[in-house]
Amino acid sequence: MDALFSSTSIHTTVAPQAAAAASTLYTRGGLAASIDPAAAPPTIAHLIASPFFGGPERQILGLSLELRPHCQSIFFSFANHGCARPFEDELRRHGFEVLTLSEDTPAFLACVREIADLLQQYCPRALLCHGYKPDLLGLAAGKWAGVPVLSISRGWTGATAKVRGYDTLDKRLLRYMDRVVCVSEGQADKVRRHKVAQHKLCVIHNSIRAQRFSDPDPSAADELRALFAQPPAQVVLAGGRLSPEKGFADLIDAAVRVIEMYPATGFLIFGEGPLRQPLRDRILRRGLEAKFILAGFTPRLDRYLPFADIVVLSSLTEGLPNIALEALAAGVPVVATRVGGNPEVVRDGQSGRLVPASEPDQLAEAIGQLLADPAQRRALGNWGRQDVRQRFTFEAQAQSYLQLLRQLCPGVFHITTERRS
Repeated sequence: MDALFSSTSIHTTVAPQAAAAASTLYTRGGLAASIDPAAAPPTIAHLIASPFFGGPERQILGLSLELRPHCQSIFFSFANHGCARPFEDELRRHGFEVLTLSEDTPAFLACVREIADLLQQYCPRALLCHGYKPDLLGLAAGKWAGVPVLSISRGWTGATAKVRGYDTLDKRLLRYMDRVVCVSEGQADKVRRHKVAQHKLCVIHNSIRAQRFSDPDPSAADELRALFAQPPAQVVLAGGRLSPEKGFADLIDAAVRVIEMYPATGFLIFGEGPLRQPLRDRILRRGLEAKFILAGFTPRLDRYLPFADIVVLSSLTEGLPNIALEALAAGVPVVATRVGGNPEVVRDGQSGRLVPASEPDQLAEAIGQLLADPAQRRALGNWGRQDVRQRFTFEAQAQSYLQLLRQLCPGVFHITTERRS
């Protein structure tokens, strides 16, 4: 591995063979386009492997939209057996060019060749890799094509044995990247443990378009409560992949105590994943089947969030959780475990409560305290709304990326303080 990725120098131009092809873009379906490299804004490429249109995908889309006045974004997407299509369609709907790769793992060499060919034909100034598969294959292709490679490190889930294997490989590969962008200081601390040089690391937080929650539809409150056989007076909501790192078993255990104190409370988790049946079994064993709903994945979470009373993150590990940003933007207080980037979003006592991970009793106590005090919930939610609107904007995120890209490619990317209309 050291021999394969021994070159860690920063490239400021694409390889000569890529520059020679700069006037012709990669084509699909017989369509071709020509560009004038001197007149066109610089291009960056994103390598993605989306399982659905979720939190990371919202981040990628929001950043790309904010960068639009300064550079073009193009997307190389692994098909993931068709699972990537919703995100690909959303990107195309916003006018981005998306190329679905014809190769996929386990044909590793063919994947690298295809990506390298795209890099040589599109001549992006940098390749941004989102996830362990893009990291592995994008790093090799970028070195081959002479394009700087950035890993966007959002965290490792360890959801299955296969994923844990890829996570381990990803941690080893990060040291060979030209830059590693961590979504939180908490994630940066984890990355440092894997011999990534400090000069390669930077922290750029996830962001939120708070306007999404400016005009909630009151009818969504009834829809949310109608998910229960008997609509509850108060709703505690969680969201995320049903996998071990989310700590949802702890939330179920905490719910037992909460419902003993506040029997008119209902719990909801939106999301899918490999632990659906074990979590369902745990709910049944705790006698919570009427009070704790596994509601599945929904594209309507934005619609429901403003009408939750509390949003809970019971995670054992986190990068920087989108649902915490979304909840606070919607004016809903958050109870979260003190792991990863959670404390960078949730201000204890100001926008929510922070508790230790793997402590269901303390989680229950924090939830119960907020359920008992509607005025405090409103105060925390209002403070959190203002906080995320100030600290987690895509405008600031884009400026940070432009600064990073300018370091990699001097004289190519320009920073401006003008707002995008």
